[in-house]
Amino acid sequence: MGRLPVITGFGGINAAGRSSGHHGYRRMVIDALPSAQVQATYHSLAALTGQLKKSDGKWTDGNSVEVNLDDYLAQLGPALEQGTLIRGLENNLFDPDLLPYLRNAALGPASDQPLEFTLRKKDLPTPLPAGWSVSDADLEGRVRVITVENFEVSLKCSRETAVHSAGQLPSGFDPTTLYSSRNHPRGLQLTVFAASDAINSMGIDWEIVKQNVAADQIAVYAGSGMGQLDYNGYGGMMQARLLGKKVTSKQLPLGYAEMPADFINAYVLGNLGTTGTNVAACATFLYNLRQGIRDIQSGSHRVVLVGTSEAPLVPEIFDGFGTMGALADDASLRQLDKLSKNDAPDFRRACRPFGYNAGFTLAESAQCVVLFDDELAMELGANIYGGVNDVFINADGFKKSIASPGLGNYISLAKAAAATKNIIGQEGLATRSYVQAHGTGTLQNRQTESHIINQIAATFGIHGWPVAAVKSYIGHSLASSSGDQIAASLGVWAEGIIPGILTVDKIADDVTHSSINFLLKHADVGKQGMDAVIINSKGFGGNNASASILAPHVVEKMLTKRHGEKAISKYKSLNETVAQDSQEYDASAMAGENRTIYKFDHNVLGSESIELSKGNLSVAGRTLEISLELENPYEDMCE
Repeated sequence: MGRLPVITGFGGINAAGRSSGHHGYRRMVIDALPSAQVQATYHSLAALTGQLKKSDGKWTDGNSVEVNLDDYLAQLGPALEQGTLIRGLENNLFDPDLLPYLRNAALGPASDQPLEFTLRKKDLPTPLPAGWSVSDADLEGRVRVITVENFEVSLKCSRETAVHSAGQLPSGFDPTTLYSSRNHPRGLQLTVFAASDAINSMGIDWEIVKQNVAADQIAVYAGSGMGQLDYNGYGGMMQARLLGKKVTSKQLPLGYAEMPADFINAYVLGNLGTTGTNVAACATFLYNLRQGIRDIQSGSHRVVLVGTSEAPLVPEIFDGFGTMGALADDASLRQLDKLSKNDAPDFRRACRPFGYNAGFTLAESAQCVVLFDDELAMELGANIYGGVNDVFINADGFKKSIASPGLGNYISLAKAAAATKNIIGQEGLATRSYVQAHGTGTLQNRQTESHIINQIAATFGIHGWPVAAVKSYIGHSLASSSGDQIAASLGVWAEGIIPGILTVDKIADDVTHSSINFLLKHADVGKQGMDAVIINSKGFGGNNASASILAPHVVEKMLTKRHGEKAISKYKSLNETVAQDSQEYDASAMAGENRTIYKFDHNVLGSESIELSKGNLSVAGRTLEISLELENPYEDMCE
């Protein structure tokens, strides 16, 4: 029988905060939490953004001034809430009111008079434009130019962006302060944080994992959908010459879409196993997840880290999606709410899945999950946050527009529902499962995805299938969006509350919902009220993916049936220490301690570290050997 992929760690960062410890999830449902949990959420955000730290047993603020913890958090609370989730663009990445651009213009002489001007000799264009006459340089290195011909120049200008809302990381969070970032693109900075958070959340030292699993049985599948498009990546490489700057040696290599996996291997884990990424637009995380669970189910791998990182909040990407008419721009938001052009739009409600909406809201995020096979999870006493039943991927077939939806999502979602039914039964599917919809906030999505979910529900005899859409809180992080959905879903099993779609007052008339229930309020379902969640994702180009994720209490029942009561009892004993270490990591993060893992030039192995024999390969410092005795799947075809 296939091995069950168990989620043993998770971490990341998005507009709601840190993912591990369910802190980002709690920010979404903060208005439904008891006061102690509200205080803990503020505490996490304050530490994350550098406004709280514990030193010598005393709590201090961002200026190292001692504070009373409860009073300080109560004072900070409103600002912490305001500085999270979707909100007006802040200018820490770029100034949305002063976007620079170049306007081409033609200069030339007036009437019969030549045009005369001076400039530095080193700024002369090569070759000289036709008709230029240039004098010798003076003592200050300037030359006089006389021309009777017209010539083109580029004038530096600025403009205001049409979109002022985004799912930005919490105000004050700066990943560059957590490790030696060396001009890394922002997406890679977030990768280092997310992977570190996921590994630390496990409560098991990574070196223990490495000693219990052969090097070739560990995999990392992580990447981005857009690549690294800010100035330190592909963006700068493409812009530099036009801006009169030099291309750096790092911009091209650090821009690759699979670079998050490369960074995790080289600077976080020291991984020698399988690596790569599947690039599938907004469904990238689930494509990587499918790759990971197939490895575990087949037995070829025992540990897989799955992740994505996307940092698309750069002017050019706003321009691209805005020109497509895909984004909720300020003018459209005003029109939705019947505001005058002088009124400020409600940026907090910019994303309105399945309601009357104007487009999606760009966001940045990095998310990672750590998967063990069920046997390894038992052996090491790993935390069990959930299990991945299966992931299904389907294309759309022939298309008229590459960006328009098609039939593929009907297939992937139907299969995910069927796979869920296989585990928890018809009654479980109908009464103890729900859907985390892609829910982008666009007109096309509200019409097509609602019809898909509704038709699947009706087909499987489900009435009032609950549907959530967390992009209403944190925006659309493209490749990382389904990672955001999974992180939020794991939180539901910790607190028992499904986040409602609070940005929507009324479901739009063109939305199909005869068999489904769009949650416009938080739903208190209890920590064990839901046995499974279906994560749905739709990407440009016809990339559809749907995942069936199982609750931790369901996973425990499955493990008990497979391994027996005695093994489960032993597992629970081992897990006590692991759970305690996970809680210790969370407490250290809440105290402002930086545990970001970045091992540059650390324990670099050379050829002397490899020992080859006929049947196996050993690596210095690793207990288990890599077997070279491979099964031949084509044995019956060979002589």
